[in-house]
Amino acid sequence: MSDDRRSVKTYVPEDQKAIWQDHADDLGMSQSEFVRTMVQAGRRGFSIDGADNPVEPDPSGSDPGGSDLERRVEAALSDGVLSWEELVDAVFDDFEGRLEGALDSLQDRNRVRYNGREGGYTLIDE
Repeated sequence: MSDDRRSVKTYVPEDQKAIWQDHADDLGMSQSEFVRTMVQAGRRGFSIDGADNPVEPDPSGSDPGGSDLERRVEAALSDGVLSWEELVDAVFDDFEGRLEGALDSLQDRNRVRYNGREGGYTLIDE
């Protein structure tokens, strides 16, 4: 990542900001890191809304999601130095595969289908 950074401002409802801050805290990120990561994730074509969160909670209940994310970061960095974008890609690559598997499973069970006309996946009503 270049040291030539620029500020970007956005305005969101107070409750949305609080949700983002809580989520950033859970992931051990600053709010700026969290927003930057979520924007990059969105640009890759999937959403992060809690249900699709790439960080799984620690079954012990302590440090929810933090240790799993830390293990992923350590594994990604074990081969050397990575930029912010490379690190985000490395951490989210695992999620992308898991998301694809989940979509395949849901489609096999006829719970989800791809709707080309609307350009995305849709839940099939029972």
